Amino acid sequence: MAKVPLLIRVVDSSACCKHTPHRHVRYQYSMLILTFFCYMSYHLSRKPISVVKAELHQNCSKIPFNSTHWWPGATPPKNHTKNGTWCDFPPFDKTNYKGLFGDLDSAFLVPYAIGMFFSGMIAERVSIRYFLSCGMILCGIFTSMFGMGYFLGIHSLAFYLMAQVLNGLAQTSGWPGVVTCVGNWFGKQRRGLIMGIWNSHTSFGNILGSVLASVFVSYSWGFSFIVPGIIIGTMGIICFFTLIDHPDDMNFVPGDKEDIKYQCLPKCEGNENLITENDLINSSEPTSYNSTDENEEKELESEQKPIGFFGALKIPGVVEFSFCLLFAKLVSYTFLYWLPFYIKNTSTLSPTMSGLISTLFDIGGIFGGIAAGLLSDYTGACASTCSVMLLIGALMMYLFNVYGSVSTAVSITLLLVTGGFVNGPYALITTAVSAELGTHEVLKGNAKALSTVTAIIDGTGSIGAAIGPYLAGMISKTGWTNVFYMLIASNFAAMLLLIRLVRKEIILIWNKHYQSRRKTYTDLTHSSDQHA
Repeated sequence: MAKVPLLIRVVDSSACCKHTPHRHVRYQYSMLILTFFCYMSYHLSRKPISVVKAELHQNCSKIPFNSTHWWPGATPPKNHTKNGTWCDFPPFDKTNYKGLFGDLDSAFLVPYAIGMFFSGMIAERVSIRYFLSCGMILCGIFTSMFGMGYFLGIHSLAFYLMAQVLNGLAQTSGWPGVVTCVGNWFGKQRRGLIMGIWNSHTSFGNILGSVLASVFVSYSWGFSFIVPGIIIGTMGIICFFTLIDHPDDMNFVPGDKEDIKYQCLPKCEGNENLITENDLINSSEPTSYNSTDENEEKELESEQKPIGFFGALKIPGVVEFSFCLLFAKLVSYTFLYWLPFYIKNTSTLSPTMSGLISTLFDIGGIFGGIAAGLLSDYTGACASTCSVMLLIGALMMYLFNVYGSVSTAVSITLLLVTGGFVNGPYALITTAVSAELGTHEVLKGNAKALSTVTAIIDGTGSIGAAIGPYLAGMISKTGWTNVFYMLIASNFAAMLLLIRLVRKEIILIWNKHYQSRRKTYTDLTHSSDQHA
């Protein structure tokens, strides 16, 4: 068991031996909220690059020449009226700037995708608290490193690529850590709804990251990276002092529904109201607690070993959902990294306004993730829910490409709806589906598998996240319509990968419905015979 954080020990010591029937629930939802803000800060620190792109390379002929567009240490260019890139920031002032932007995205996403496969196995073997805390502090350093290039007047492409590579590796600490922590604290009941709401941290992080970057982008874009870097670094420190890896670390008494499970076991001298272990066993109230069973469970848990990479691949559904997420995340991250730039280049809006308008896509994603969780809970069919949303998402992307420039109202509406259906499947797979597969019955209760399963699914998805923005940068040279065709094709590919699981879900639902109707008919017939 991981050591309980110092701050939690101090706060809990005053009430650990008192009758606090909702103590477990209080810590349960505290960890849910804490991990929400932790992963929100991860996405907050990823977003600035998509907003700053529009400032690094602009159409300088439309901008009046003045000193506000110079960076620290820059000298005013000679013959600026004939210099079409006087306002651009080297080395992104070249004609192949779109390719360079694609290189920046790949420098972050490729190490992220590769590192994700290893981070899950590391998270199984170390304290989640240490893992997340160190990861967030490193993310803060490397995110700020990119922004410092502005103030130090660094114009080496290698410097910015290195900052992206290091940040991508550090960012792999986030997802396996937070999903494992939430999976430890919450059971399967209403998992889709709880994680659908919780997963809105992704969209909230993107929104706040866009807003913060937009505030500084036209004034001093280095702060667009430094401020988010400070925020995620601070969250890493907070995580170190407050995160509890597992309910067992707090010595909660096992049980399913009884309030007595929220009592605390450690004995305090001089406290006559202490509920001891023997009191619980001899209590007249029915409980599921048994000291022998608990010891056996602890022995079994201590014998559990990390499942490993190939063992996780054998879990039914892991491969299908992993490759489905590859295409779903390809679409989502292409919007994440290119939407502000696309809006800027297809409208007359400034980089600041383009960044702010792009947040509508993430606002729609919040509702899409919650809706996907509700539907999966209600139907019990995660694959079918994803497939339907992927189909509608493909249609919405086509409509956004064709009619998005008709008017502001139409553009806003299409952005909101498209964001919902694009991010819905992505959110469902990375949360509820990953947690479900990480606790699959074939694992026989091995709680150590969740980190590895989560990392495999999200790591495979991150390969798509690395490919999507890079392809967008290359294909956009031939026109943005071709980029949207690529995204629509990706949605259809994701749907095809789920066909086997969708068929299985339909058969199960039909059999369940058929058996229910048959039982009702049998009961009615039996009742009629008795009445006769």
